[in-house]
Amino acid sequence: MLTITAIQAAAERLRPHIRQTPLIHSRSFSRMSGADVFLKAENLQKTGSFKVRGAFNKLIQLQTNQVIAASMGNHAQAVAFAADQLGKQATIVMPESVALNKEEATRSYGATVVLHGATLAEALEYARRQPMHFIHPFDDLQIMAGQGTIGLEICRQIDRLDTILVPVGGGGLIAGIASAVKKLSPATKVIGVQSKAAPSAALSFKTGTITTQKPSPTLADGIAVGQVGKQTATIINQLVDDMVTVDEHRIAEAVLLFMERKKLVVEGAGAVPLAALLQGSQGFSGRRVVLVASGGNIDFTLMDRIIRQGLAASGRITILTLEIEDHPGSLHAVSGIIAAQRGTILDVHHERLNPKLPFGCSRVTLTMETRGAAHAQAIAKACQKQGYTIIHH
Repeated sequence: MLTITAIQAAAERLRPHIRQTPLIHSRSFSRMSGADVFLKAENLQKTGSFKVRGAFNKLIQLQTNQVIAASMGNHAQAVAFAADQLGKQATIVMPESVALNKEEATRSYGATVVLHGATLAEALEYARRQPMHFIHPFDDLQIMAGQGTIGLEICRQIDRLDTILVPVGGGGLIAGIASAVKKLSPATKVIGVQSKAAPSAALSFKTGTITTQKPSPTLADGIAVGQVGKQTATIINQLVDDMVTVDEHRIAEAVLLFMERKKLVVEGAGAVPLAALLQGSQGFSGRRVVLVASGGNIDFTLMDRIIRQGLAASGRITILTLEIEDHPGSLHAVSGIIAAQRGTILDVHHERLNPKLPFGCSRVTLTMETRGAAHAQAIAKACQKQGYTIIHH
């Protein structure tokens, strides 16, 4: 098992090499959830994620100068950076589908990057077969001890902690944090969060048996792991209070909220705790809650898509399909109703030739920017009041 002594020793080793990241109170998220919300901003950590903690703790204790790791991105950058700082040579195996920004960042830290396989599992298997010391991304007690230093910091930074929400992929982060927090603050609930597209750890927690499930595409690619670790699963089952999953639209909304309300860039994996908080299934109202924002290495080629999904999830971009009379001025009349309600039309698709439409009618689909779900509903009701038939909203 992972001891508090091992985590405290890791904290001493890491002191010259990492940042103690801030614990930031969020009045906005507190108002939205009814909880007293704090953010552990590991997105501001060196290399942009918590992974550097475990990487340094592991590599400092190794005698060998040649190491190899496999990762979708954050563990890769962490091992590459730590190896460079400690005078070691790192080879990083990444799936061929890895985001280009994470591949280039890993190379920039001086590592040799090898692209292999379509999944992390294939990359891991390839890396294990190479004649170098393999650095596992999560199922390693020294890695977990490094990640557990986050729990030590949080307990020093806050006087009372009711609940901590932690992203979960392979389980190294939550295993480390739970091992520290449950020792220092036994009454604190530790809750893991996964994407519904990659729920292997949550399924394993519910059944008590390690369950493998191939991840579906997800915005939270940093925690898209098909199987929780054996050692991490043991610790999770003993110390973690619950595991929850969140939808993709919730993750997109959370990424957008971090940018808008806190001016923080947080990747999908780091945003899942906020998504779970706002989902509210655990009843967080009135509780002091810490969200571990685990990383900020977002794929900026996906940023436009994420923002649009987030706006749609919050009701600030909405799609309204109406059946209207097919004569001059009818579309202008509809746009006038929307303008009167202070909605902004972003896109119009006008369909006139569909044989399923009643004679003399056309269908118009409007993509609009609104102030939220209530505003979108008000626009739809205004259209209905003027006699228009709503096909989809």
